[in-house]
Amino acid sequence: MRTLIKTVIILLVLGTLGYFGAIYGQKWLAERNKPRFRTAFVEQGDLRITVNATGQLEPTLSVKIGSFVSGPILELYADHNDEVKTHQILAKIDPRIYIASVQRDEAALGARVGDVARVQAELQRARNDEQRSAALKAENEDFISQAELDQFRFSRMSLEAQLLISESSVKQAQANLENSKANLEYTEIKSPVDGTVIDRKIDRGQTLAAQFQAPELFVIAPRMREEMLIRASIDEADIGLIREAKDSNQPVVFSVDAYPEKVFTGAQVQQIRLSSATTQNVVTYPVIVSTVNPDLKLLPGMTANLTFQISELNDILKVPNAALRYFPDKTLVRDEDQQLLELNFSPEPDDETVTSSETPPVDDIATATIASSKRIVWIQETLADLPTATNEKSSSSGAAGPPKSDPSKVLTGKLRGIHIEIGDSDYQFTQVVSGDLKAGDELITGVKPPGAP
Repeated sequence: MRTLIKTVIILLVLGTLGYFGAIYGQKWLAERNKPRFRTAFVEQGDLRITVNATGQLEPTLSVKIGSFVSGPILELYADHNDEVKTHQILAKIDPRIYIASVQRDEAALGARVGDVARVQAELQRARNDEQRSAALKAENEDFISQAELDQFRFSRMSLEAQLLISESSVKQAQANLENSKANLEYTEIKSPVDGTVIDRKIDRGQTLAAQFQAPELFVIAPRMREEMLIRASIDEADIGLIREAKDSNQPVVFSVDAYPEKVFTGAQVQQIRLSSATTQNVVTYPVIVSTVNPDLKLLPGMTANLTFQISELNDILKVPNAALRYFPDKTLVRDEDQQLLELNFSPEPDDETVTSSETPPVDDIATATIASSKRIVWIQETLADLPTATNEKSSSSGAAGPPKSDPSKVLTGKLRGIHIEIGDSDYQFTQVVSGDLKAGDELITGVKPPGAP
């Protein structure tokens, strides 16, 4: 009998333990499998609207210096990175053949000048002979015949024409001499501007051949300390924003790979050029940004990572972009908001190829773009969000018991949708133009995997 009683007691104890163990096990599993959400808070603060791009640094002007004459390089007076002044000699070409040309043309000019003097003397003699013959003819016509008079006159006219030829020869010789002197001066390669030598393409002893085109010897960049330019290619979708930034004199900041820890400020949009380029069906426009370079840290050819500030909004309500991208599962949404899920559905074509007849009209696309500013974000439902009857029942049932928690802070596990209208956006937050949100509200951004903390 005692054995039977002990057995019954043991069975009752085991049954009781199993019953309560099953209840707590079910609660533990239910709690473990309950969806756990990733959340982010609504914030009150500033929002900076920007456009990012990359560009290449280049000097405001690159003066390419060539050689007009040929010959071996005799001396080099400038090297890479040297700062030079206007008319400073950079290099010198062997001048010997050009000196000889000047001496030859000087001798030719002297000969032409002497020939002019000789013709002038003969012309003067011819004029004297013509005058004496005319005097004899006037004294007595029998002293000299008409043929002799004509001979003196035409001899004088011939010498006058020869004098014109000799004087023209002097001018020609003078021009040849000036040309030879100019070529001699060209043997000294001089800088036309103040600037920095950013490239030198010759060496001492190298022979230049300038018969067909002027060889490039130096490249000089003026005013590199005062101003450098950044040439950026901006997508056509952003060019309107860049124009707004230029009109309102918004700043541009940038960095270069050589100084990743430094942000260069003070740059401004100088020009939006109309010469578009199309690469793989993407249309871009060149935008020129101007910046100072007092320390010469910015070198030609560097890649600049630019951020164009379009506008800055102060003290606004903003939501994380992740909250706008979240689309909940139907089972997680409370019954009252099930119809909100349909607002996010958009028909997608069965085939990847869309014909022109399947493309919406442009006015419909513009209307859809405006409508896209109205969005839905999700928060966890609390007891305060439940229908009034449920709240009254909950409060009445707990009137005789211990005090209950604040209904606005007790979560039900379901999601509630909130309509908002959004404005501008940056890489992290989006402006809230209107909607039932306030700073500190906790928005759903995703669902944590099972077992995640």
